[in-house]
Amino acid sequence: MYNDLFRIGSLTIHSYGVMISIGILFAILLATKRTKSKGLNTDHVLNIIILCMVFGFLGAKILYCIVELPTFLENPMSFFSGSGFVVYGGIIGGLIAAILYCRIKKINFLNYFDLMIPSVALAQGFGRIGCFLAGCCYGKETNSFFGVTFHNSEIAPNGVKLIPTQLFSSAGDFLIMAILLVYAKKERKAGKVGAVYLILYSIGRFIIEYFRNDYRGNVGGFLSTSQFISLIIIIAGGLFLLLDTVKFKKVKHNNT
Repeated sequence: MYNDLFRIGSLTIHSYGVMISIGILFAILLATKRTKSKGLNTDHVLNIIILCMVFGFLGAKILYCIVELPTFLENPMSFFSGSGFVVYGGIIGGLIAAILYCRIKKINFLNYFDLMIPSVALAQGFGRIGCFLAGCCYGKETNSFFGVTFHNSEIAPNGVKLIPTQLFSSAGDFLIMAILLVYAKKERKAGKVGAVYLILYSIGRFIIEYFRNDYRGNVGGFLSTSQFISLIIIIAGGLFLLLDTVKFKKVKHNNT
């Protein structure tokens, strides 16, 4: 909608990049503020954030190229462009980087995962606002009162009312962050906060995909790539919580 904020000579400052930067900044502030209360190391948190940013962007770009494989094969140099990312690729890339770092440093990955995952949701919320301003990840046409019309977008259709799926996603991400912060106030077993995030985000992503109108890949003829990944993550996150609960009940029963 307003992707080009202003120019400095030949340099154009884009609203998408600005919102991503704001999201990362607030994510870092939130994570470092909560570090001491959780008894974790601030240096490890900052190192993990840097690695997750690098490998997250790389993973998001790689998954986008896979989804848009024909387009990528026509122009392989598009990999180095500043547009074209898939959030799940970023999540997977960031997780891999964080796991490897924690293994090398011999620290508990799940503890740091639980600490930092509300910050991830916060950053995603700002990122989706950036998507709205850029016009990407747009929704289907609608006649409803909440429809948004783009006029100068290079990505979204112009002149028609569209469902603002980006803003709905943003609101959902901020809500998930709030839920996680409340949930994490009580001491939980390592990994539970992260599992709740994976379930909530994946449910929201699965639903919002039905209202989006940009191409996002196809699996089995009726699911988008992100919906397929969402189902896998929902099941995995649910099993983690369920098995943990069953194990806890079993131990408690044996002790009685």
